[in-house]
Amino acid sequence: MQALTIYLIAGEPSGDLLGSRLMRALKKKMGRGVRFVGVGGETMAQEGLRSLFDISDLSVMGLTEVIPSIPKILKRIHEIGADIREKKPDIVMTIDSYAFSARVHRMLKKIGYTRPHVHCVAPQVWAWKAGRAKKIGAFMDHLFCLLPNEESYFTPHGVKTTFIGHPVVEGGADKGDGAAFRKKHGIPSNAVVMAVLPGSRKNEVKYLMPTFKAASEELSRAVGDLFVVIPTVAPVAAQVARAVQGWAIPHVVVQGEAERYDAFASAQVALAASGTVSLELALAGVPHLIAYKMSPLTGYILKRMLKIRFANLLNLLVNKEVIPELLQDKCTVDNIVAAVEKLLKNPHQDVGPSLQKLGAGRGQLPSEKMAQVLRELALKGRHD
Repeated sequence: MQALTIYLIAGEPSGDLLGSRLMRALKKKMGRGVRFVGVGGETMAQEGLRSLFDISDLSVMGLTEVIPSIPKILKRIHEIGADIREKKPDIVMTIDSYAFSARVHRMLKKIGYTRPHVHCVAPQVWAWKAGRAKKIGAFMDHLFCLLPNEESYFTPHGVKTTFIGHPVVEGGADKGDGAAFRKKHGIPSNAVVMAVLPGSRKNEVKYLMPTFKAASEELSRAVGDLFVVIPTVAPVAAQVARAVQGWAIPHVVVQGEAERYDAFASAQVALAASGTVSLELALAGVPHLIAYKMSPLTGYILKRMLKIRFANLLNLLVNKEVIPELLQDKCTVDNIVAAVEKLLKNPHQDVGPSLQKLGAGRGQLPSEKMAQVLRELALKGRHD
C-alpha cells in the first residue's frame, strides 16, 4: 500500500512540540507507511518535517499585535492551500493556534479539498466565544480535546471529538538531570537557581523581558547567590539573547527540549509567562508563578470578554489559585519579587489533582491515542 501522506500545520512552539510527538507515534505504529509534509518548527524538523515556511510568522497574539501581521498571515494561508493542492495529502491536521487554523480549514473547504481535515487542541469555548462550538462542525471533520469535559461543549453540535489528555504528561519534563545541568554550565553548588521563561512569542518577550530582568536584579540583591537559567525556543532565541546582553546577574540561555527539562531539574523556583510551560514546571515539581503582559488595549478587551476566574489551567481545573498569577497591572517588579521570595520560603504547590485531570498516570499516551485515530481517519478518507 502507498504510504499515507499526512499534512501537519503547527503555528507555534507548543503545537510544534505536540506535532513532533504525534509524528514519533505514527512512525512507531506505521514505519515507512507514513510520510509528513506541512508547517512546523524545530522539534517537528527533528522528526523529519521540512517546513513550508518559518512558523515564527504565525506566532502572534493580541489584537494590536495581530492586525499588522494580517497580510503576512493571509499570504501564508494561500501558500498552504497551493501546497496542499500540489501534494494531495490523505489528511490535513492543524495543531493549536485556533484563530489561524480555523481560517486554514475554511480555505480547504473553499478549494474543494475533500479528504478529512482535523484539528488538535479544542478552542477554549468554556472561557470565551462559546458560539465557536456550533461552527466547527461545518468545516472540520474531527476535533482532538486535551481537557476533561471539553467534548461536552462540542458533541451537542454534531462535532466528532476524541479526548486524548494533555501531551505535557508524556513530555519528560519530570525527567531532567539537574546535577548534570549545573556541572555543564558551571553553576555553583550553593547558588539559588531561578528559571526565567519569558514566552515563545515575540510580543511576549517584548512585554515581559524588561520586567523579568528588573525583578531578577532585585532578587539577586535580596537572595545573594542567584543564578538565572533562561530556556527559550527557536522563534524568539535571538530576541532573548539580545535582551540578556549586559546582564550583571550570572545567567545562561539554553535551547532545546532536553536542556529545558534539565534546567527545570536544576531550579528551586521559576518565573514564567502564562502558557503550557506552567504545566511542564508543575510536572517537574518546580515551584513557580506566572506573569503576563500584553498591550493595554488587548488586555482591556480580553478582560471584558473572558468568562473565567483564572488564566492558569492548573488553577482552572481545581477552581482555586494553586499557582500565583500576576497579570497586566499586577505584573510588576515588586509583586514578582515578593511572590518569588514567598515560594523560596514555602515551595509547596498542590498541583497533583490538576495533573491527574490532565491525564497523568493513565495508560495510553495522548500521542499514541491521537496517532491511532488519525491513521483510521486517513485510511477511511482514502477509501471513501
